[in-house]
Amino acid sequence: MGRLTTHVLDTAAGIPGQGMSITLSRIVDNRRDTLATVRTNDDGRCDRPLLEGDALQPGVYELDFAAGDYFRSRGIELPQPAFLDVVTLRFGIADASAHYHVPLLVSPWSYSTYRGS
Repeated sequence: MGRLTTHVLDTAAGIPGQGMSITLSRIVDNRRDTLATVRTNDDGRCDRPLLEGDALQPGVYELDFAAGDYFRSRGIELPQPAFLDVVTLRFGIADASAHYHVPLLVSPWSYSTYRGS
């Protein structure tokens, strides 16, 4: 059964990105269809897959990570406007039976991602 998962690592502090808001959308005909908004747990992960089973369909998706809000909640002073505020990752799902793990490694000044397992 296919599923979509994510997690957040705060690379500036070397800790899980706990409490970060994430919005999942599907892109259809250049239009965003919001599917879910979740918040990461103490381990920087979501308590369950963002999508799984029949809900996971081939297509183009976006994850919006509220990085600026997360860093401000930790007491980090950010410039106005913040260099990184909302980090948007657009990715494709080709095989709905596979596990797509899309993590975010983030600091106030940079981010990276990869397809995990």
